[in-house]
Amino acid sequence: MTDVLAELRALRAGDLPTHGGRTLAYVYDSALPGLDELAASAHALASSVNGLDPTAFPSLLRLENDVVRTAARLLGGTAGTVGAVTSGGTESCLLAVVAARDSRPGVASPSMVLPETAHAAFHKAAHYFGVRAVPVPVDPVTFRADPAAVAAAIDDSTVLVVASAPSYAHGVVDPVAEIAAAASSRGVRCHVDACIGGWVLPHAEGVAPFDFSVPGVTSISVDLHKYAYCPKGTSVLLHAHADLRRSQYFASAAWPGYTMLNPTTQSTRSGGPLAAAWAVLRHVGDDGYRELARRALESTRVLRAGIEEVDGLRVLGAPEATLLAVAADRDDFDVFTVADEMKARNWYVQPQFAFGPSPANLHLTVTAANSGHEQELLDDLRASVAAAVGAGPVEVAPEVLGFIGSLDPGALTPAEFAGLLSAAGMGGEGVLPERMATVNALLAAASPALRERLLVEFLGALYS
Repeated sequence: MTDVLAELRALRAGDLPTHGGRTLAYVYDSALPGLDELAASAHALASSVNGLDPTAFPSLLRLENDVVRTAARLLGGTAGTVGAVTSGGTESCLLAVVAARDSRPGVASPSMVLPETAHAAFHKAAHYFGVRAVPVPVDPVTFRADPAAVAAAIDDSTVLVVASAPSYAHGVVDPVAEIAAAASSRGVRCHVDACIGGWVLPHAEGVAPFDFSVPGVTSISVDLHKYAYCPKGTSVLLHAHADLRRSQYFASAAWPGYTMLNPTTQSTRSGGPLAAAWAVLRHVGDDGYRELARRALESTRVLRAGIEEVDGLRVLGAPEATLLAVAADRDDFDVFTVADEMKARNWYVQPQFAFGPSPANLHLTVTAANSGHEQELLDDLRASVAAAVGAGPVEVAPEVLGFIGSLDPGALTPAEFAGLLSAAGMGGEGVLPERMATVNALLAAASPALRERLLVEFLGALYS
């Protein structure tokens, strides 16, 4: 047993750090001592319990009702607000879409209207559930959704309208009141994706209402494994009342076994994540979350001000939460090299490719763990920009650009994929190079459709 755990620890040593605030994507660190141990102990107590049947394991029923009630209270819910605990934000968004679709069985070709900044989970839902996504442009400066464009896109096929609070890419909150009003006037559901902001924005100053206090908001998703600092993966999908939730449920008696009845996409699900989330929420409490949100928001403010003073960098939009998108405002370096330089200094910042009015940029998710360590990050960021200027922009050979431009995403061959791997300095085994700027520059030169196909091929090479 000891040898197995030692091997696991050795494997984990090669991962990005999940604590200390140096990984500014994917993970959320409260920096509260003992919280991990509490969550692990609670997880172990319920890990063998099956959430498939709440009548067999009533402890999980109690835990889930408690968690949903806590989320509803935070997000303007009433006594009639209901919900379900899911495995993560993507599942919450998927369920919001399928619930909207199945509530309108008479719509032959359902669609949903969403800002082009909405999370990709909604495009995944469109792909899975046959709901046509209708993206609408956002303001090219603020990156907020345009309520007039949203309203104009709603038609008789629309079953759902989406708003973000905030959007992942830029950290801005869409004008939820105007969007919800436009949806309500057409009798259409309005979902607010508050997966990343739902546990922070209620404690922020100056943020316009975005929750169930806004007329017309019918559902909200909020992740517990983000700013509620619970272990992966727990999220909550809330509905304003039970009639809206009913079409989310799935039941089937069309076989000789037990009648399958599921509130989420999963059937069997371990009680471990739910128990861990329940324990963390109980332990931290309202005052604790208020303080954690204050730290993260203040740290974001300090970092934003400091980044604006770094020659060559600018923050995109007007972020209101704890997310920053940092772009270059000069052409003598590129942000992909800055990301490599930051990694060399033991920071991970997430590259984001250009899309619409949004240029290539670096994403920073700021957590409570960054509080008090802002200057170290800013100093390393400044040094990384200087190193990137010294290196100059990544240059892709014209013949490689021409090759990329000639590729058909629907007909990509293994030989063409191998050629691109070689151009990126990667072997045929899908092993990443130490520095990713060249790889990212190649991906940036590809169309979104080609980039999707290339990354699917790459993922397949990794999981061989």
